[in-house]
Amino acid sequence: MRDDEVDGCTVTVCRDCCCGSVSKHPAVDHDRQVERLRAALAPGHRVRTSLCLDACAQSNVLVVQPAAAARRAGARPVWFGLVLDDLVLDDIAEWVAAGGPGRAEMSAALELSLITPP
Repeated sequence: MRDDEVDGCTVTVCRDCCCGSVSKHPAVDHDRQVERLRAALAPGHRVRTSLCLDACAQSNVLVVQPAAAARRAGARPVWFGLVLDDLVLDDIAEWVAAGGPGRAEMSAALELSLITPP
């Protein structure tokens, strides 16, 4: 399946030099974060990992790309930083499951994790 054929959102999880680094964030189970997202968002959404997204000061970084229909309607990718605990991860998963960018309202708590793309 191509990216533009995915019904839901695509969540890109940075896992390179800083994001996913045990030396930088030793209390975070980085592999489990990706597993939790995949379990929470299956089957309509896609979760993938990427090399450095160039926002190292805000690690761990996730980018939620809108579903194709929302993108065509003007929705844009949303960047999250400092995703270091299950509460933030669960809030992101819940928002994406509800439709994500352009389709679901974001909670005020989740807005605190927004970052500006590099």
